[in-house]
Amino acid sequence: MTDTIKTDIAKAGTFKMGGHTVKRLGYGAMQLAGPGVFGPPKDRAAAVAVLRAAIEAGVDHIDTSDFYGPHVTNEIIREALHPYPQDLTIVTKVSARRGPNAEWFPALSKAELTSAIHDNLRNLGLDVIDVVNFRSMYDVHGPAEGSIEEQVTALAELQEQGLIRHIGLSNVTPTQIAEGRKITEIVCVQNMYNLAHRDDDALIDDLAKEGTAYVPFFPLGGFSPLQSSTLNTVAERLGATPMQVALAWLLHRAPNILLIPGTSSVAHLAENLAAADLVLPGDAIAELETIGKAG
Repeated sequence: MTDTIKTDIAKAGTFKMGGHTVKRLGYGAMQLAGPGVFGPPKDRAAAVAVLRAAIEAGVDHIDTSDFYGPHVTNEIIREALHPYPQDLTIVTKVSARRGPNAEWFPALSKAELTSAIHDNLRNLGLDVIDVVNFRSMYDVHGPAEGSIEEQVTALAELQEQGLIRHIGLSNVTPTQIAEGRKITEIVCVQNMYNLAHRDDDALIDDLAKEGTAYVPFFPLGGFSPLQSSTLNTVAERLGATPMQVALAWLLHRAPNILLIPGTSSVAHLAENLAAADLVLPGDAIAELETIGKAG
């Protein structure tokens, strides 16, 4: 372990995702690309350093996508970490492509999904991807109903070809999860969820009973000023950062929650991983629970 990051993230526990049991504190690579998740980073060496520091700190779950950049994030992961540690689980996602001016376009056809898998394999330097999440695009801002059968079937065919080990879903509803499960095993669900946005409370509990991982993104996304003020007050009282408290609450919320906080800074990485050290007292949990009801 590096001198910079001394946290034992194993204290946060582990959970099974696909064929691996991973530590519940992982790393999200989105911020390694340039502004707007487009183009190269300002400091590529710093991006490489963050990835290597994460692995040295014990992170064994990295979340990425080849449409970050595009291609940039996966190329940096390969530069920093290939050949990969045996216990490292790399999770990517598909369903979008980037335009020349950083636009986001749906990429949902069988041909586009197949091309995306091959792009991920090539740029990561892999023969098979551990987990591929299909991200539903009916509403880019949150889950919306609509069939995902065609897309999940296309990925399941690539799974049968040996290019994908496991399949997950992102930005989805319980109905879509049930639809996906009729086609293949769904090993994880990745939706927006945090102290302020708790639409998936019942879903998380159901997935926990079934042994399925839930991976929330935007742990501080969409907070109102009042909600942020409450979080800041609790964090100050505990001598922690708001992000550390938000992450610690997610770890407390359910045993199947896996975290993928992202950063392009080793210092911020160390702060995020230190959430594993933070034990929330009962009064803090009670106060944090009011955030979802405020605003």
